Amino acid sequence: PADLVAAYEFAVLGPVAAVGAVLPGMRSLGRGTIVFVNGGSAVRPNPGVAGTSVAFAGEAAYAQLLHHDLAADGIHVTQLIVPGSIVAGHPRKDPAALAERVWGMHTDRAGFRHFADDLDA
Repeated sequence: PADLVAAYEFAVLGPVAAVGAVLPGMRSLGRGTIVFVNGGSAVRPNPGVAGTSVAFAGEAAYAQLLHHDLAADGIHVTQLIVPGSIVAGHPRKDPAALAERVWGMHTDRAGFRHFADDLDA
C-alpha cells in the first residue's frame, strides 16, 4: 500500500485539486476544456510501473466521469494517452506535435480518449 500513496497523490489527488480550482470559473463562463495527459499504463497496466498503472487508471476514471458530468455545462473533458516517452523529432510524440494535438482536442471537442501513438510504440 505504501508504494501506491505517492502515485495516488500525484495522479488522482493532484488533478482533483486542480479541477476544483478551475471548475467554478468554467461553470460561470459556461465553457472550457480540461485536458488530462497520461502514459499508456492508464489504459494498459504494466507490472513494471504498477503504482502508476493503478493511479493512472484512477485518474482516467475520474476524468471520464467528469467528461460525462460536465458536458451539459459546456465544459469539455478529454484525455490524451502518450505511450512510452515524449520524443523530440517523433512525428506524433514530439513536444510540438503533442501541443498541436492538445490544441486540436480543445478546439474539436470530439470524444474523450485520444492516443498520441500506438500503445506498442
